[in-house]
Amino acid sequence: MDNNEKFLYKYLNNASPTGFEAPGQQIWLDYIRPFVDDYFTDNYGTVVGVINPEADFKVVIEAHADEISWFVNYITSEGYIYVRRNGGSDHMIAPSMRVNIHTDEKVVKGVFGWPAIHVRDTAKEETPKMENIFIDVGARNKQEVEDLGIHVGCVVTFQDELSDLNGKFYAGRALDNRIGGYMIAEVARLLKEKSTKLPFGLYVVNAVQEEIGLRGAQMIANKIKPHVAIITDVCHDTTAPLYNKINSGEQIAGKGPVLTYGASVHKKLLDIIISSAVSRDIPFQRAAASRITGTDTDAFAYSNDGVPSALISLPLKYMHTTVETASKSDINQVIQLILGFLMDLDPQYNFKYIN
Repeated sequence: MDNNEKFLYKYLNNASPTGFEAPGQQIWLDYIRPFVDDYFTDNYGTVVGVINPEADFKVVIEAHADEISWFVNYITSEGYIYVRRNGGSDHMIAPSMRVNIHTDEKVVKGVFGWPAIHVRDTAKEETPKMENIFIDVGARNKQEVEDLGIHVGCVVTFQDELSDLNGKFYAGRALDNRIGGYMIAEVARLLKEKSTKLPFGLYVVNAVQEEIGLRGAQMIANKIKPHVAIITDVCHDTTAPLYNKINSGEQIAGKGPVLTYGASVHKKLLDIIISSAVSRDIPFQRAAASRITGTDTDAFAYSNDGVPSALISLPLKYMHTTVETASKSDINQVIQLILGFLMDLDPQYNFKYIN
């Protein structure tokens, strides 16, 4: 396994829940530090690696580091734990999942329990919902739970780790969007290894708190004040069963990066990205966003009097589950597309629609 893939597994398998991203951010920073000229962090944990920090023109490539999770919300007298969401966590997949509860001192193992099929009334089958999913940590009362260091506010993540599917896909939790952090880190590595000189400053941004409203991107956009921002995130592969292509369009894992059209996506910047893809024979797909993209693109686009921004997405199966699945070829093509765009970007380009 190459060093970059070792980093991928280490980074993806580490827990970085929204608001508690620091351990994963440290892994990311340790990896990219040799590839950048400088770095800085902000008060909430966003990490930025900088190439050519003295340059006046600033270009951002960005991903978000946080993953969905749960908070301990209530501990019953019998020792069962009820939770609330931290981000868009899916209650439907929780029953029978193994979890890690992150206390101040250690990680405590637990499971989302569920009544056995033998005792359920099939005529009025109970479905998982926030009011009835619960965690069992092997305790028989509230005091036992508290003795383990668990208290209201402890964050809870699923235990599942990254795996390989058929040599063509990665599957695991938190590909949304630490796979993006991996891809922008690889861009920095390849620029360094190829001794590429860019005519602008490049800010490689791994932002926090996207899953609760693009908060990390909002903060760091105001700090950097970039001239251009390229965001990479995931979008839905809509070819698996139960997806509705009429509503969601058709995006296919394995068919290349997805380029989104929308109000916050700057059309002239998108055209440059498309030209970069075409000239390098990088396959790509198209998607349309209604009103907003729902990604950090929106935060950058509407910051600092308006920053030309665009979104390069990675098609992902089964988003917000523990088996998020992405194509290895797509991952490489996103990396190559970002690199190609950086090679093609002229810092003198006029992005104004009307002159």
